[in-house]
Amino acid sequence: MALTNVRIFDGDQVTSPRTVVIDNGRIGISALGARRIDCGGAVLLPGLTDAHIHLRDVDTLHALAGAGVTTGLDMASFPPSLVDSLRGLPGLTDIRSAGTPAVAPGSPQSQIPTFPADAVLTGPEQAAPFVRSRIAEGSDYIKIIIDEPGLSPETIKAVTSAAHSAGRLVMAHATSTAAVVRALDAKVDMIHHVPMDSALSAAVAARYVSSGTVAVPTLTMMEGFGNLGIPGMDYAAAEGSVAALRRAGARILAGTDANLTPGIPVHPPYGAALHHELELLVHAGLTHREALRAATKLPAQAFGLWDRGTIRVGNRADLVLIDGDPLTDITATRAVRRVWIGGVEYAPTAA
Repeated sequence: MALTNVRIFDGDQVTSPRTVVIDNGRIGISALGARRIDCGGAVLLPGLTDAHIHLRDVDTLHALAGAGVTTGLDMASFPPSLVDSLRGLPGLTDIRSAGTPAVAPGSPQSQIPTFPADAVLTGPEQAAPFVRSRIAEGSDYIKIIIDEPGLSPETIKAVTSAAHSAGRLVMAHATSTAAVVRALDAKVDMIHHVPMDSALSAAVAARYVSSGTVAVPTLTMMEGFGNLGIPGMDYAAAEGSVAALRRAGARILAGTDANLTPGIPVHPPYGAALHHELELLVHAGLTHREALRAATKLPAQAFGLWDRGTIRVGNRADLVLIDGDPLTDITATRAVRRVWIGGVEYAPTAA
């Protein structure tokens, strides 16, 4: 298949019209003999990545795919059989998952009746067995809940060390300044959410850069909690934190915390929330280009998914055709015309 007359977002600019070939699920070279589709000058984006979701069922994948989200990075789902049932479905969003997160006794997660007991850690000696269990279940990376009531600093560091020794990245859930500092002290790889008690200081934001820690602010979720009027949950602090991270030069990824989890009062919608996240990131100070990279090239690099995130020969044919130029109007990403995942066009009638 050859997509002709498309303008490509190449990570920096939207190019002049050209042809993109889909060959056996990947971006190919030769259009010779290929079926041609004239795209009329529309913009072709690399498939979008939502760097923070919570899987529910196959309808989750349909909602993501229909919105152009071709990769979904799950940040806590269990049992493992749920995640396994949603992996590798042709024409649907490709997923990775943390599986079950490490939590402290007394945490909200630990009160869930079906929550695995070996993920409730009372001390650092349980860190290595926890990591081994998650890897055996198929977790692609390791998640730690750091908010109070949280794990001890020693336990957080032990989990991080065990995960790194096993070749796994570490994700930290942190929605307060104190939790962010504990995550940075433990040398986690990514911090999900941003503080809502107060905006990150320039000094703390600079620590993200010096340590190479990646930020996944989930402003969509922070906005939702801010709208509830709960004391200590101020959306302005979250937005200010993103502005501080951007000024410091930290790597920022687009993630939404899309979920349908019972007991949580905010449920960002799968797929559509990512477009809102891009708009919120721009409002917080990112350029349109930076916001687009936060949902394409940067998450691919941060998670080691080297076969996606850019439109180049040999990469997976994860592609989103949109109307409009998102470099001048970030809301143009909502105008999804067609989506290909691994070279298979998404068929919404299958939902």
